[in-house]
Amino acid sequence: MSYETAVASMFALGHELAHTPSQKFDLAHMRILLAAMDHPERSFPSVLIAGTNGKGSTAATLASILQASGLKAALYTSPHLIRINERIRINGQQICDDTFAALHTEVDRVAERLVEHGDLPWHPSFFEMMTAIAFAHFAREHVEIAVLEVGMGGRLDATNVVEPLFSVIADISLDHQKFLGNTVGEIAREKIGIIRPGGVVVTLPQQPEANDVIGNTILDLGAKGVSAVQYVPPVSPGSTDYLKPGADANFRYRYPLQVFGKQILVETPLVGRHQLRNVALAIAAADELNKQGMTGITAESIERGIRATRWPGRFQVIPRHGNWPEIVLDVAHNPAGAWALRSALSERYDDRPLIFVFGAMRDKAISEMTEILFPLAERVIATRPENPRSASPEEIHQAGSRTGAEIVAVAEVAAALDRARQAAGPQAVIVVTGSIYLVGEVMRLLEVSA
Repeated sequence: MSYETAVASMFALGHELAHTPSQKFDLAHMRILLAAMDHPERSFPSVLIAGTNGKGSTAATLASILQASGLKAALYTSPHLIRINERIRINGQQICDDTFAALHTEVDRVAERLVEHGDLPWHPSFFEMMTAIAFAHFAREHVEIAVLEVGMGGRLDATNVVEPLFSVIADISLDHQKFLGNTVGEIAREKIGIIRPGGVVVTLPQQPEANDVIGNTILDLGAKGVSAVQYVPPVSPGSTDYLKPGADANFRYRYPLQVFGKQILVETPLVGRHQLRNVALAIAAADELNKQGMTGITAESIERGIRATRWPGRFQVIPRHGNWPEIVLDVAHNPAGAWALRSALSERYDDRPLIFVFGAMRDKAISEMTEILFPLAERVIATRPENPRSASPEEIHQAGSRTGAEIVAVAEVAAALDRARQAAGPQAVIVVTGSIYLVGEVMRLLEVSA
């Protein structure tokens, strides 16, 4: 089977959120599939990371630290921006096309056999297939550690079949309510499903509802909570003391920190005050791995790994070039992400006009996101990414009408981006946000790699 055929076969299964809860959320089926594959997930140690916002940034930073520590480190994330291969990486390298196609063929044959024999009631979902392919790849490449980002929720997510060395809980807020619950507390109860009895969980204080659920679960399971507070820098509200221009002209946070009794200079390319929490979680996770005997992790490797972190589409700045103004790409897709983006934009561009190119999925909290972001905009170009779940530009216009922003509806993303370019003055910044699918489509148009 060719790579193109394998990818087409995957997408024929539908988007990972297109399945009913009974199909998407069933670890028993995932375990049957992995058992038939001789349990590749048992051949490497892993760290499991859940949360609403920040889990991907935390995972990418931790994987970079582990690679800088000389370890063969795997990273599994979702969704992707441009190509499906982005989800499966080893030491920063995406799975190659031929390997993906070969592993897809193997896993698909196993799945079809299980369905034929009645061991599975239906073919595994898109996300279950992706997770099985990732586990098989990591096992065959003999990785020394795998950092696994939970796809959605935690308790019944396909990644939760592993027995992790420990779990990490990033910030929890409202998102995917259709599947996870209508309150932060209900959503937190799904996220904490990755905590093991007697296990370790790395986290930070957050919303009271989430704190209560996490704290009570740790007590009920006899687990050990590890706080990353010591690795969060003391940045006062409104201060930009730690925000400095990097060598590549992009802004980075730089601040001293004590790690393993040594002072290091943290320099993260992940912009936004919220990222300081994600970096702290990654450092605390590296600290915990060191305590559990993982060799090679030092203060110096933590410093190098943070500096080398690459996580595209998260306040990613494309400098001015040709007739294009400066562009910011950010995958903020829920109210919490929108607030984080607003904070970062205010911090960096408080005196420059902003032109938004905005597209979102219909099942997201579009009204709340527009109320948070659109007041910053000189103009908003509402558009529709190539995804069946996308809201129409007219729906976005209606949702954002109360903000008072000037909103222009442009159906196609390429045309919307060009409209934004034409509207941007010499000091303006184009901000592309609202959905990871929109950001990915713009990256393809601009030929920006992921």
